[in-house]
Amino acid sequence: MLSAESASLIRATLPAVGGALDEITTRFYATMFAEHPELLDGMFNRGNQASGAQRRALAGSIAAFAGALLADPGTRPDALLARIAHKHVAVGVTDDQYTIVHKYLFAAIADVLGDAVTPDVAAAWDEVYWLMAGALIAQESRLSFEAQVEPGRPWRQWTVLERRVETPDTVSFLLRPSDGAPAPRARAGQYVSARVRMPDGVHQLRQYSLSSAPDDQVRRITVKRLSADGAPAGEVSNLLYRTLEAGDELTLSAPFGDVVLDETDAPLVLVSAGIGCTPMVSMLEHLAAVASARPVTVLHADRSPAGHALRADTHRLVASLPKARATFWYEDDAVEEPGSRTGLMNLGELELPADASVYMCGPLPFMREVKKQLLRGGIPARNIRYEVFGPDLWLADATA
Repeated sequence: MLSAESASLIRATLPAVGGALDEITTRFYATMFAEHPELLDGMFNRGNQASGAQRRALAGSIAAFAGALLADPGTRPDALLARIAHKHVAVGVTDDQYTIVHKYLFAAIADVLGDAVTPDVAAAWDEVYWLMAGALIAQESRLSFEAQVEPGRPWRQWTVLERRVETPDTVSFLLRPSDGAPAPRARAGQYVSARVRMPDGVHQLRQYSLSSAPDDQVRRITVKRLSADGAPAGEVSNLLYRTLEAGDELTLSAPFGDVVLDETDAPLVLVSAGIGCTPMVSMLEHLAAVASARPVTVLHADRSPAGHALRADTHRLVASLPKARATFWYEDDAVEEPGSRTGLMNLGELELPADASVYMCGPLPFMREVKKQLLRGGIPARNIRYEVFGPDLWLADATA
């Protein structure tokens, strides 16, 4: 899909562009938001902007896409973009916004690289951009159609039926569509975007995994209030934790996400840390609902039993599945959870089936370490899938 002429120029300039991508994306976002501040109201996550996570994720995705085109110029690497497409549909990205991004991104490239960006080089990178944008637009159109939502408008009002405190820092909300119509179709492992009006009047979006059976009419999300130094990190989770009560309404998107439970009979290993347990509990809820006889191993790491959200649900679901077992690791107070282990997760202590389908969710450093342990244990990389909360900073690191 990438022309031979462009491929040659991209190969020659990728080191320079890749090396400057952090500066390019910094300038890109600053200029775009200065001229289009409306994009910060209900579209871009200002917490990720403040931390730089969104900037690094964008740079990584561009470099990864260009590298994939060079590796196989005749094929457009659509699979690489599936995660981005799901996230875009869940926050209401529209086709016209790709033109806005193009304008400011290429202006930033020209500003940073100067005379190195000849007309031919600019045309080659333009080709890469529109191949990437075209692939995303096509995927996002299909996802919107399948979810039966209008592109850019995935929203629906939900009523909080119950607020349930899980741990001192975590609360679950049971929700039902406010209009009384059936809940949208979901798959185990998917998430929804919550659209919340902040005290300063700006809307912010955050994604929360469904932590209930995906076929239920009443859905559950579980929110952990995040502690961080300085605003705006954790602003949505803290607002929901403090203020959302039974009877309130919450604006949610249709469910999206590409990390979903497969339908095979292969042994299943669910690995999580902290609030990363939420999609795993949804998968367990689904398996219990269909009376699955699939072998399931649940592995979870947390600070302490008291801080382990949905621990009772996990025990209940594991007990209901005939071939399920669970092992927990706690850094503190492990004695309070019979059978648990002290310290960090160590898979060398376990025997895991080599043909297992593995799903991971948790902090990125945790998943990097666990993946290394899984690979050492003989589980092939193709069998390991992961969900990350926030921008995917792992996307460009194929060796992680």
